[in-house]
Amino acid sequence: MKKIDSIDVAYALPKVKQYLQDTQDQFCEAFTAADEGGSFIKDDWQKLEGGEGRTCVLTQGNTFERIGIGFSDVYGQALPPAATKRHPELKDCSFNATGISIIAHPNNPYVPTAHANIRFFVAQKEGMQPVWWFGGGYDLTPYYGFEEDCRAWHQAAKTACDSLNPNLYAQFKSECDRYFYIKHREEPRGIGGIFFDDLNEQGFEVTFNFVKRVADSFLTTYLNIAKKRKNHPYGKRQKQFQLYRRGRYVEFNLIYDRGTLFGLQFGGRVESILMSLPPQVRWEYNWHPEPGTPEAELYERFLAPREWV
Repeated sequence: MKKIDSIDVAYALPKVKQYLQDTQDQFCEAFTAADEGGSFIKDDWQKLEGGEGRTCVLTQGNTFERIGIGFSDVYGQALPPAATKRHPELKDCSFNATGISIIAHPNNPYVPTAHANIRFFVAQKEGMQPVWWFGGGYDLTPYYGFEEDCRAWHQAAKTACDSLNPNLYAQFKSECDRYFYIKHREEPRGIGGIFFDDLNEQGFEVTFNFVKRVADSFLTTYLNIAKKRKNHPYGKRQKQFQLYRRGRYVEFNLIYDRGTLFGLQFGGRVESILMSLPPQVRWEYNWHPEPGTPEAELYERFLAPREWV
């Protein structure tokens, strides 16, 4: 992370906050139309110790079992350990963190789960210039893989990255692969996408425009995939495998996810923090897919490290 001294906090924070609130509204409208039946519960909240937000949740829809779209804007006198672990020089800094997180858990096992988030941090201490950065990205977690969907996903990510720098996609893809890796299982969560943090080297306006492209590419690409696969026939076997693989999703979010850890360490609103978890999930002792099955193909072809574009 390179410190940029020229940011006007009074200008930048409200601008990002308004964009993220507008994006939450836009995503709720788009997912409501895509679900063709469900609707969002919208829950505004305030944190007495510092912050506010809105949590929007669609449950038991026609296409999606759960969609969570959460906006938060929180502040405090000291960054939680989840943030200072990476930036020990910012210990005891006051901070403001605003962000949006999107998670979609589909009904049909042939539709992948998708996740995205965008966050903006500003840290300040008396006698020093404000330090700021953007972070975020998105990743895809299929249960039954389709080559064309995976390639479309990564092509959209690459196109968004190329708008900032043609070399960034490879870097952000690699960071995504490393981040969304379940260490205790020795396997990735899904097929990845892009992940970035500490992004500020090209200045506020350029970086802000980039994260807007990231959000747009996520929404368009994922809804196209969901529309294509949502009516694919499936049975009990496919549903059980989906619920089993969701267990990996839960394990990652509760053990490794920085956003979850940040929120819990900060004393955030638990219902909003854990909205990313699927309503139904299962674990089975020492289960392995049978060789030659579509379930085995997920591990062999789609969870194995590879280049998609």
